[in-house]
Amino acid sequence: MAASPTSSLAPPVVPMELHAGNRDRLVAALRGHISASARPLHGLVLLQGGEEKTRYCTDHLELFRQESYFAYLFGVQEPGFYGAIDIASGQSILFAPRLPADYAVWMGEIKPLSYFRDTYKVDMVFYVDEIARVVQDHFGNHGKPLLFLLHGRNTDSGNFSKPASFEGMENFDTDLITLHPILTECRVIKSDLELALIRYANDVSSEAHIEVMRRARPGMKEYQLESIFLHHVYMYGGCRHCSYTCICATGDNSAVLHYGHAAAPNDRTLNDGDMALMDMGAEYHFYGSDITCSYPINGKFNRSQTIIYNAVLKAHNAVISDMRPGVNWMDMHKLAERAILESLRKEQIVQGDVDDMMAQRLGAVFMPHGLGHLLGIDTHDPGGYPEGLERPKDPGLNSLRTTRELKEGMVITVEPGCYFIDALLTKTRDDPISSKFFNWQEVEKYKSFGGVRIESDVYVTAQGCRNLTNCPRETWEIEAVMAGAPWPLPASSSMVVAAENSNDISKAS
Repeated sequence: MAASPTSSLAPPVVPMELHAGNRDRLVAALRGHISASARPLHGLVLLQGGEEKTRYCTDHLELFRQESYFAYLFGVQEPGFYGAIDIASGQSILFAPRLPADYAVWMGEIKPLSYFRDTYKVDMVFYVDEIARVVQDHFGNHGKPLLFLLHGRNTDSGNFSKPASFEGMENFDTDLITLHPILTECRVIKSDLELALIRYANDVSSEAHIEVMRRARPGMKEYQLESIFLHHVYMYGGCRHCSYTCICATGDNSAVLHYGHAAAPNDRTLNDGDMALMDMGAEYHFYGSDITCSYPINGKFNRSQTIIYNAVLKAHNAVISDMRPGVNWMDMHKLAERAILESLRKEQIVQGDVDDMMAQRLGAVFMPHGLGHLLGIDTHDPGGYPEGLERPKDPGLNSLRTTRELKEGMVITVEPGCYFIDALLTKTRDDPISSKFFNWQEVEKYKSFGGVRIESDVYVTAQGCRNLTNCPRETWEIEAVMAGAPWPLPASSSMVVAAENSNDISKAS
C-alpha cells in the first residue's frame, strides 16, 4: 500500500501590511494623476465589497469569496463591507454591516468594530449605515466631498466593475472615470508580500499536481484526479478556494480548452494510452496559481506523445529563456508558435517553410489560445490591455490576454499548447492555401490524440524571470516521478535516468 501523502508546507500567516502597501501605492498613483491634472488634492476612494449570494430562490448560501479589487486594498474576508481611503491623508476606513442580534445564534459571535480595525490594520471602522454621515463629517471640510468610485471594463471578461452605492449617495460628487485604470495598473506589479503568497500557492499546487500524477491509473475517473488535487491543497495547504474550476482532461477531452465545466464535468474513464492534461491551481488569501501538467496516464510516453509533448516543452522553455523587462508578449507568443511548428515539421506533420506558415497564421490551428495571462488575485488578472493598447485581430493573436511589454514585478503564465481540434483541422483542410502545409496522412494519426499544454507561473525580474512552479517537466522526470521517485529527483538519479532516456531515444530513432 502506498504511503499517505504528506507536505512540508505550512500555511503562512498573512501580514495586513500587504494590503496597507497596496493602499499606499494607489494613493501615490492617484496623487500623481490628480496633481498632473491641476485638480485639488482631495477626495475619497470608496469601494463596495462583495455580497453573499444564495442559490437561486433558496436559502442555501454559496461559499463567499471577496470581490478582487476590494480584497486587494483591504484583505477583508467577510461579506457586506465597504472601504474608503482619503487621498489627502492616506487614512483608511472600513464600514462593517450592522448585524441583527440573532446572527449570534446561527452564525457565531458578532464582533465589535475594534476587531476589524485591529485585524485589518485600518485607521477607522464604522457601520455601513453610517457612510453618508461619516463622509460628510470627516471629509466635508472642502465642501461637497468627492467620491472616486470603481467603474471600468475588464478586458478579459468584458464585464464592468460595480461602483459603490449607498443610501444618501446623491448628496456627494462622484468620479467614475479616474479610479479604475489607476487601480488596475497598481495590480499589475506585485510587491514582495504579494509575490510570497503567489509563490506559496504555486508550491502547494505543484505538490498537489505531483500527487495526482503519482496516483493516476487507467480505469479511474477524471473527477477522481480532481478530488485528489482538491483534497491535497486544502488538507495540506489550507487552500479552501481554487483559482478556477479544475480542468482534468484525458484522451480527446484534452483538446477541449476549457473542459471541466458543467456540461463536460471531468467524468470520463481514464484509458491505458491516454494523455492527461491537468490544469489546476490553488488560491491562498485571494492570491492564486495556474499550473498545467500533461502526461500519459500509464506513466510511459509513447512515440506520438513524446513528439507532441517535447514540441510544447521546447516552446515553454524558449519563452522562459527569453523573458525579461522590455520584451513584447506578442513576440513571445510568436516564438512559442514557431518552436511548435518547427518541431511538427521535423516530424513531417506539417511541411513547407515555417516563415510561410507563420505568415498564414497556422500556429493558431494548433494553439488557438494566447500564450499566457497576468496572474495575481484573479487567474486572469486585469491590466492586459491598458488604454491605448489594442487587441490584435489575427487568428491566435486575437486570443492574447495581453500584448504588453514585460515589466519587472509582473507575474504571468507561460502556457503553450499543441492540440488536434477537429473543428479547426476541418476548416483548415478546406482552405486551399493553408491545407498545402499539412501532411494529412500524418495528421490523421493524431485525430484522437487530444492535446498537450504545459503551464508555469513566471515572475519577471530585473534581469530575466523566475519560474515559481516546481513540477517535473522533462519526459524522463515525469516517468520517474510516476514510477515512485521523489521530487525533486536526487542529482545522481537524474543523471542515470537522463542517460537511459537518451539511449532509448537513440534506439527509437
